[in-house]
Amino acid sequence: MTDEQMVSGCLKGDRIAQKALYQAYAGKMMSICMRYASDREQAQDILQDGFVKVYQKIGNYRGEGPLGGWIARTMVNTALDQIRRNKPFEHSLDLTEAEHLHAVDEQALSRLGADELLALIQALPPGYRTVFNLFVIEGYPHKEIGEMLGISENTSKSQFMKARAYLRKLLPKETVDMHGR
Repeated sequence: MTDEQMVSGCLKGDRIAQKALYQAYAGKMMSICMRYASDREQAQDILQDGFVKVYQKIGNYRGEGPLGGWIARTMVNTALDQIRRNKPFEHSLDLTEAEHLHAVDEQALSRLGADELLALIQALPPGYRTVFNLFVIEGYPHKEIGEMLGISENTSKSQFMKARAYLRKLLPKETVDMHGR
């Protein structure tokens, strides 16, 4: 089934089209959900909620850009909704209080495999993980991240700096030692 056929079928409430859409995109969307979740169970909840929103809002897809990109944005927004409900930013420090934190060695991170990097990202506290994903992986600026999460731009920057410092602590010792640190 083509994307157009799946969209058309989903608009009509066709279960076969909904199943085809899910099967075509669930794997990729699960990897997005895993980046925002602390474990597989939470990622599966985000995925399920996200697909419910996709089916409910498929009429908003205008065919501008790939269907997968539209679904991915829906998954990210679903993850952010869940994160906002849990309020992981309530105990964040101001940027000036976090300036002493050191940056992650980017070369050390680039030497890690995808599974290792995902495990490190999942080990981050939710607030750090969310900002890290939105800034590094999704490419949003801190001002927009702040607006999306209902936090200040400085809080976003602070969360990102702390995420990097936290990742540095989590890096396997041999990865850090390879770079003389």
